[in-house]
Amino acid sequence: MYYILFYDVIEAYVEKRAAFREEHLEMARELEKKGQLILAGAFSDPVDGAALVFKADDIGVAENFARNDPYVKNGLVKNWKVRKWTVVIGAE
Repeated sequence: MYYILFYDVIEAYVEKRAAFREEHLEMARELEKKGQLILAGAFSDPVDGAALVFKADDIGVAENFARNDPYVKNGLVKNWKVRKWTVVIGAE
């Protein structure tokens, strides 16, 4: 199953994320190594959100990432949601 985690971020997100960026990236890298995080990145022009694509047996992997993400814990993310994603082209 694929899941997409969507983030809505605060206006000064780019400036304020520096203090938490390494911890956030380390969490992401760990899930990437496990094959559970496939793609991740911020939207641009404007930088008003981000999306992370997970491949996991259940939605909990993406939800747990969000709940423990320093960006969420420190108020850089205003809202987040996870959606199940049915991939029809491009899946392995």
